Amino acid sequence: METPLYNRTPQAWQALARPDGLGLDRRAHALLLLANGRRTLRELSRLLDEDVSEAAWHLCAQGYLQDVRAAAAPEPEPEDETA
Repeated sequence: METPLYNRTPQAWQALARPDGLGLDRRAHALLLLANGRRTLRELSRLLDEDVSEAAWHLCAQGYLQDVRAAAAPEPEPEDETA
């Protein structure tokens, strides 16, 4: 299984543009700033000097981050039921 590569969503860009950050804590705000779709969770954790996998998962569930690998994965073809 490949490590997810998280990138900001439009919702994240809106949160980063506001001074109050829409209620995001400093750790989540920093993670959003660093998530560029090319850094792995390991790299993000090293940059922030802590394990950010749980925080990334929560931000993904809230719609602030998306896994670019999952978004780019082709959808499976439907099975042919005529056979």
